[in-house]
Amino acid sequence: MSMSDPIGDMLARIKNSQLRSQKKVSLPSSKFKIKIAEVLKEEGFILDFKIIEKEGKSELVIDLKYNLGNPVINVIERVSKPGRRIFSSAESLPKINNGLGIAIISTPKGVMTDVNARKQKIGGEIICKVF
Repeated sequence: MSMSDPIGDMLARIKNSQLRSQKKVSLPSSKFKIKIAEVLKEEGFILDFKIIEKEGKSELVIDLKYNLGNPVINVIERVSKPGRRIFSSAESLPKINNGLGIAIISTPKGVMTDVNARKQKIGGEIICKVF
């Protein structure tokens, strides 16, 4: 069965796992999901992630991060959807929660935060926002 929005599924699994106070979340792996997980780890929203082989398929296992029992990620939501792609230039990239959160952007130079994209003066597709 094919999935119409695998990135939306990834974000929903992370959100639901944190609502249930689970320590890990497991999901099918892809290069794009790994890049998103790398950005989340660099920015301190998750502890770590690893790729494991299970029955011939690779799985991405994300270790979720909590602060005093509360999830570090308060909101994680998809911005650009398969039915409606949202692109932005470097100058008009959104500031999430007055700079407290991040937007994950897919640029020609790879997946990065909105802050890095502004520094490098490149725009791209706004994948999701996290704070």
